Amino acid sequence: MEAPGLPPLPDLPPRDPTLTVVHEPPPVDHIGSGPPTYDAEPTALPAADPDDLDDLVADTVLDGARYGSCTLRAVSARGDSARYRGEPRRDSLLTARFGVGDQALLLVAMATGARATPGAHRAAAEACHWIGRAVGRSHARLAEDIRAARRGDLKSGLHRLTDRSLGKLRASAAEQGVEPEEYSATLRCLLLPADPECRTRVFFGVGAGGLFRLRDGAWQDIEPHVADATGEAVVGFGSLPSETPEGDRLTMDLGITTPPSPYEPSPRLSASLEQGGTPVEPPRDPFRFRASVAHPGDTLLLCSGGLAEPLRGEPRLAEHLTARWSNGGPPGLAAFLADTQVRVKGYADDRTAAAVWEA
Repeated sequence: MEAPGLPPLPDLPPRDPTLTVVHEPPPVDHIGSGPPTYDAEPTALPAADPDDLDDLVADTVLDGARYGSCTLRAVSARGDSARYRGEPRRDSLLTARFGVGDQALLLVAMATGARATPGAHRAAAEACHWIGRAVGRSHARLAEDIRAARRGDLKSGLHRLTDRSLGKLRASAAEQGVEPEEYSATLRCLLLPADPECRTRVFFGVGAGGLFRLRDGAWQDIEPHVADATGEAVVGFGSLPSETPEGDRLTMDLGITTPPSPYEPSPRLSASLEQGGTPVEPPRDPFRFRASVAHPGDTLLLCSGGLAEPLRGEPRLAEHLTARWSNGGPPGLAAFLADTQVRVKGYADDRTAAAVWEA
């Protein structure tokens, strides 16, 4: 109420809006009780053959994309040990898009060559290329099965594709005159449909590594175990019957002939059998498969053993990535590289990782 005889009070200017800054911890070089023994940056380059320069492998590769409701970041970097010793990166990374528009299918494939073998980097690259060709040639049918939630058909089809790719790797070993275990690789893949209406994410592969999901500020280790390597049923993503009672197929077959087993006896074992030895089947890694429906705000992380092991062994690394990735959306390529290269003492292998942020 204004006092009589006094001029009216001037209008007060509007208050400045409050600026809220989301706290995000800065990147760090290492986590743990102390810095790792090796230098933080590359030191020695691998030896080069002037007549085979295509065999050289870059220290680090970085990639990214955004399709539909997901944003992809992917990296593969030489580990501290290989950087110090001048050895090539044993990890290989392939990111590829097959098809166009909403019908496109994204593939992320990563492979790790056998430790202490001279052709490890070549074996890993071959494994990625073979699975890339196989998926690319069947991408339309795979994308259709993903959108239609035909989980059983996906599992069996991708199993055949993986067996075929690893079989070609073993054939390559035979051509080089080396034992299959000396020219082998793990293989881990993600399939991401570009269709914004489809949030199904498919993981498949063979060999050690990690599959993690950051949901509601907590990490979940969703790597399929050996006992359930074929994957568990998830709500909203079941497998339709393969055919109707009348015998009509509900999905097209992938059109891939069943390949020879990639675990056939090695030449050395075959020679042993010819001499009356006892047949011993080489150990086989189980095929791993998981299909799940992503939620808005999820971050899915697929990685090789070089990152999976410190994530499982050093809780502070998981806590750091939680703080970095829980707010503010997906990081840029440089920030993602810095996040995945946080070092932990005692872990010096190559690191390959692909992370998917869901809008």
